[in-house]
Amino acid sequence: MYASQTVPVIEAGPCPVVQIKSDATDGYRAIQIGFGEKKEKLTNKPAQGHFKKAGVPSLKLLKEFRIDDVENYEVGSNVTVEIFSVGELIDVSGISKGKGFAGVMKRWGFKGGKATHGSENHRTAGSIGASADPSRVFKGLPMSGRMGGKRISVQSLEVVKVDAGKNLLVVKGSVPGPTNSILMIRKAARG
Repeated sequence: MYASQTVPVIEAGPCPVVQIKSDATDGYRAIQIGFGEKKEKLTNKPAQGHFKKAGVPSLKLLKEFRIDDVENYEVGSNVTVEIFSVGELIDVSGISKGKGFAGVMKRWGFKGGKATHGSENHRTAGSIGASADPSRVFKGLPMSGRMGGKRISVQSLEVVKVDAGKNLLVVKGSVPGPTNSILMIRKAARG
């Protein structure tokens, strides 16, 4: 018997509401939420004042979400995993795994050169020039370079389970980044 598909488990909260932005004061409607407590001595003075005004502990990360119904939130209250439901589609954004400097075969899937008959061109890119005219290399040509470590969004992942007691969210599909990385989860833009 085959094991069922593995699913990522995401710790999603609680995220305290640190600030509410409205049309009258800021010109747009949004809430600012935080995640992950940290020691107060590692927080600079302006941020300490910002957190004390909201009545929340010092937080590692602050993120702003534009929403229309800011009246449903209060400063100091928590946004928990309960805002998601089983079967709902979500978008997950994060920083992908960094793979360092990579050649064209690993980075772009080039086939490579001949393996036999004295060829010394096994894993290189080959010729990149475009003849005497235009006498230059075109912009955007796939070449070797740093791979990974970029912001990626995976769209329309299905929520499999919501554990409100432990603030866990189980989704179907892969999420960007290594284990213990920070992700941003929101309701799906499409789907």
